[in-house]
Amino acid sequence: MRIPRSSPPLPLLHVALIFLFTSSHLKGFAAGDASQESASTSPVCNVTSQDVKIKNWVNGDESASLDGLSARFGASLPTSVSKALRLPAILANPFNSCNNLSFKLSNSFVVAKRGDCTYATKAQIAESSGGAGLLVINDDEDLTEMVCTNNETRLNITIPVVMVPKSAGDYLRGSISSGGKVDILLYSPTRPILDISVVFLVLMAVGTIVSASFWDEFTAHEQDQPSAETNQEDSVKNTLKIKAVGAIAFVIVASGFLVVLFFFMSSSFVFALNVIFSLAGSQGMHFCIVSLISRASKRCGQMKINIPILGKVSVIAIVVLPFCIAFSIIWVGNRHSPHAWIGQDILGITLMITVLQVLELPNIKVASILLCCAFFYDIFWVFLSPLIFHQSVMIAVATGHKAGGESIPMLLKIPRFFDPWGGYQMIGFGDIILPGLLIVFSHRFDKLTKKGISNGYFLWLIFGYTFGLSVTYLVFYLMNGHGQPALLYLVPCTLGLTVVLGGIRGEIRDLWSYGETPSKVVPGEQA
Repeated sequence: MRIPRSSPPLPLLHVALIFLFTSSHLKGFAAGDASQESASTSPVCNVTSQDVKIKNWVNGDESASLDGLSARFGASLPTSVSKALRLPAILANPFNSCNNLSFKLSNSFVVAKRGDCTYATKAQIAESSGGAGLLVINDDEDLTEMVCTNNETRLNITIPVVMVPKSAGDYLRGSISSGGKVDILLYSPTRPILDISVVFLVLMAVGTIVSASFWDEFTAHEQDQPSAETNQEDSVKNTLKIKAVGAIAFVIVASGFLVVLFFFMSSSFVFALNVIFSLAGSQGMHFCIVSLISRASKRCGQMKINIPILGKVSVIAIVVLPFCIAFSIIWVGNRHSPHAWIGQDILGITLMITVLQVLELPNIKVASILLCCAFFYDIFWVFLSPLIFHQSVMIAVATGHKAGGESIPMLLKIPRFFDPWGGYQMIGFGDIILPGLLIVFSHRFDKLTKKGISNGYFLWLIFGYTFGLSVTYLVFYLMNGHGQPALLYLVPCTLGLTVVLGGIRGEIRDLWSYGETPSKVVPGEQA
């Protein structure tokens, strides 16, 4: 007799799948991503913008560093603290710095608000008044690249000009207005070419897919040879085969949900997503823990009690459930903690393993429809959506500035350990689940057609996925942190590789119609 797999509860997972797919691009964004405007072609106004760290002291006590973005003109900033100057900060008067200041400065940073005149005008007035630098307070939390107008082609600005977000500017303004002595130090540390967090993130993504592929084999504990009837019963209970129409509908619904997020994102909306994620994640954790314990102890897996309405329920499932619920509740309550990413990753990985057990691609035909739709979905919402919405919808949702400090949870993330800018490396669940469905199918296909490691598809697709994900982060780095649609690289490296290998081996027809021809159908693979 075969101990049946723990059956993951489907209804809430079905709801969560839309959120998972919508998050297919959310990764790799650092705090302070800047929007850009068209700059003048003047050499004077063609200085490369720098991400800026702003160390500050109030009455001698150092406060948390602030982030800023330098202008396309003016002086460049040093890369280390030791080469930077610590100088006092003074509010401009008038505060917009569009007219001559009411006082002369000496070695001080001028703090002014955005608007009423050009950035270059503000900088010229600040410098002519003796200012050593200018901090421009933006009117929101984004950082806009400060450029010259076409008329400002003969500038001679030699001081650094830096924009800060509204919250940071309000903090500095409030500290100065209240009579505090505020000192500022500006510098622009260099990011490392490769942060070790990228390696760990790739290993987590690949490990999740590999674990899901071998999950059944690892957790199934057989005492006797299972019958075809038993296998078929388990498959019906635990799996949901994706159909071609469903794959297309899934992309359409996910696009609609993304637009809803774009227009209506708020802290309460994102909090609701965090609650849904925690519930779905606790179910995923419950499924994984129960499966592993049942694998380790046959006796625990077989012990059941009869509960009204629910029927026979595994004892170990009842014992584990409170722990999983408590874990998810603790994570929600502490999601802003510096170490909350650990709990989020645990919930996310177990949820994705569960989803990859629940959903199955029947063949390459459906895989091609799903992944090709997802391919164009990612490209459109990252690169083409600004033509309609005036900004990238996917990046706007990913950065989540409208969410009041709340972040969308449907992603794996890990701190940038050796990056002076901090932040997180991230990868959306969709970038793991969608290629993962194909890779799990390739493992199932290899096993049922008795293929080895070299002449199968699974190992090659794992290499392809790892390569595609590495290329994604390489391009992300080369594009100065501009968000990349990961499926643009992952789909060719997985689906494309499958088609190429299938064509070379003369097996593309078998892959395309697998499960549809009676001779190819095996017990347990019925829809």
